[in-house]
Amino acid sequence: MSRDLQSLSVEFCINKWPFTEQFFADNGHAELSDRPEAQLGEVFDAGMLTELDGFISLMEEFLGTSEEKVSELTILGGRAKDGSDEKVRKLTVRSGEVVCIVGPTGSGKSRLLADIEWVARGDTPTGRHVLINGEVPGDKWRFNSEYKLVAQLSQNMNFVMDLTVEEFLKLHAESRLVPDAEEKTKRIWSWANELAGESFAFDTPVTSLSGGQSRALMIADTAVLSSSPVVLIDEIENAGIDRQQALDILIQEEKIVLMATHDPILALMGDRRVIINQGAMVDVIEPSEKERENLHELRAIDARMMKLRHRLRMGERLDQV
Repeated sequence: MSRDLQSLSVEFCINKWPFTEQFFADNGHAELSDRPEAQLGEVFDAGMLTELDGFISLMEEFLGTSEEKVSELTILGGRAKDGSDEKVRKLTVRSGEVVCIVGPTGSGKSRLLADIEWVARGDTPTGRHVLINGEVPGDKWRFNSEYKLVAQLSQNMNFVMDLTVEEFLKLHAESRLVPDAEEKTKRIWSWANELAGESFAFDTPVTSLSGGQSRALMIADTAVLSSSPVVLIDEIENAGIDRQQALDILIQEEKIVLMATHDPILALMGDRRVIINQGAMVDVIEPSEKERENLHELRAIDARMMKLRHRLRMGERLDQV
């Protein structure tokens, strides 16, 4: 066995691997749920423990929940559109960090996100390499759907499923066999309502959600249910959501966040920003103290604009602003 299961209690096992409760039931030991203190070695012989160990391994691989934790992502510089070397030769982003990607339209922001999603090995047009935890990643990160490195949130998110919000979230939670699925789905719905600004019910059809509500729902869902350690966000400034809270939620769940944006507020919210031009990373800037101070003023301006937008939606005149 790869794990020492003998001395583990039933309660510990079910808490750590919720799917083992079904294994116990399928093997004639449904009563173990009522004996949380019992040790597995007291219940199962060596053969059954080996079978349980194999079952846990298979389920972890299927769910993408193995104990291999991605704590940092490194991009090694490649080349610009003209073939010259990128000025930024190495960029490392760690769990809980937000790095913004800024540059003119067509400068290569989306190409950088694509290189990360593909886990580039010098085999994309930029020639970049992506490392996971400082090492060259294995093929599983590129070809095994159970080891999905990236969850991507784009500007346009439209649902086509004929499900309610509750049904959609429960379906996702059940597919991942997460513990406390009901609590998690309610938390996602609650967070999404806070992000969107315009509330929606648990029984609202997902196809009737607005663009902002859809993006808010997917951000909360990604934070809570997605096993992908990296979140790539492509220009959500016009999504109509609470941007600060969206980032706080993702950071709280220890995601690595990279965000392409034209929004100065979002850019200053990040820990660093990467400047892209002519298809290359040309600089990495950490916001200065003065920029952080300016962020307060920018937020105040943004809050005023949000109030004006709300008044406009409510049919008010804007003679006085």
